[in-house]
Amino acid sequence: MRPIYLDFNATTPLAPQVLEAMLPYLREHFGNPSSGHVYGQAAKEGVERARGQVAGLLGCELDEVVFTGGGTESDNLALFGVLEATGIRRLVISAVEHPAVEQPCRVLERRGMGVVRVGVDGRGVVDPQAVARALSGGARALVSVMHANNETGALQPIREIARVVHGHGGLLHTDAAQSVGKVATLVEELAVDLLSVAGHKLYAPKGVGALYVRRGTPVVAFARGAGHERGLRPGTENVASIVGLGAAAELARRDPPTHQLAALARRLLDGLREAIPGLVLNGPEADRLPNTVNVSVPGKLGRAWLAAAPEIAASTGSACHDGKDEPSAVLTAMGLSRERALGAIRLTVGRSTTEAEIALAVAALARAALSC
Repeated sequence: MRPIYLDFNATTPLAPQVLEAMLPYLREHFGNPSSGHVYGQAAKEGVERARGQVAGLLGCELDEVVFTGGGTESDNLALFGVLEATGIRRLVISAVEHPAVEQPCRVLERRGMGVVRVGVDGRGVVDPQAVARALSGGARALVSVMHANNETGALQPIREIARVVHGHGGLLHTDAAQSVGKVATLVEELAVDLLSVAGHKLYAPKGVGALYVRRGTPVVAFARGAGHERGLRPGTENVASIVGLGAAAELARRDPPTHQLAALARRLLDGLREAIPGLVLNGPEADRLPNTVNVSVPGKLGRAWLAAAPEIAASTGSACHDGKDEPSAVLTAMGLSRERALGAIRLTVGRSTTEAEIALAVAALARAALSC
C-alpha cells in the first residue's frame, strides 16, 4: 500500500474538477492566445475566464491578476518589479520568509539594497509594532511578510501590518502561497498591495501561479519579451495550467475546505498528544492554517521518527547536509532549542484526507516514536 499522504503544504494533487477543466486545452483548444483566429480566441477565452475565477477568489478586479509560472516567480516579480519601478532602496521582511522571498533579498543586499529582517515571537508571529520600528525614521520601504508560514502554519496579522506600512508611505507584499484556498484571502480585507498565489498548493498544476497587483501600484517586468500579461510577464501563456488554476480558485471559492481541514488536523493533533508523552506543538495553538500540525518529541530526531513510520509521507523540520542535520531556520527564528527544532515533523492534511487515515497515522507515528 502507498503511504498516507500528509504533505499537502508541499504540494497537492490535481482536483478532479481541475483536470476536467484542463483537458480540452491540452487537446482541441491548443491555440496561442495572441492569435486572432478561432484557435487562438478559444485559448484566450479560457485564460480570461480563469482570470475572472482567480479574481473572484481574491475579491479583486480582473486587470489586477497577472498570471505567472508559480509562487516563486510571483514573489520575484513583486520584489524586483516594484523596486525597479519605484526606486525604493529599503526592504523589510520577516525572519521566517520562504526562500522565494529571502533569496531575492540576499541578491538585493549584495547590490547595496538595505534589508531589515523583523523577528518573530515563540509562536512564529510578527509583531506589527516591530514592523513600525523597522520603518521609523527611514525612507519609503517595500515590506514583504508572508500570510501563512509553510512550516508551522502561523498566520500573520497582515491587515495590522498593512496599516503600519501604509502609514509610513510604504507598499506591502504578502506571499499567500500557503493560505490561498485554505483560509480567506480577500485582498481588500488584507489591505495588501501585492499578493502571490501558487497553483500547486491549491489543487492546480505545478508551474502556474498568479500575482495580485493593486491598481495604481507601480511595477515593471523583470523579464523581457513580448507584451503578455499587461507587459508584466512575457511569454506565451501556459493556457491549460492557467485554466486549471482558475478551476481550482473556483473550487476554493464555492467549496472552501477550512472547516473540514481544521477538524481533521485537530483530530490528528489530539490523537498524537494522547498517544505520545511529551509531544509539543510548534507554532500557535490557534491563528494557524487549519490543516497544519508541526510537532516535536523530546529526544527524537524528526528524520529518524519519520523513517520509522514508512506508512506516512510527511516532512521534517530539518535538513541533512553531508550527513549533518541542520534545524529549520523558521523554528530557529522562533527561539526553539536546536534539539526541539531537529525533532520537528510537519503533518498537513488535505481535501482527500479521511478520518480513517488520521487514525492510522496516529497509530503509526506513536509506534515510531517508541521505536526510534
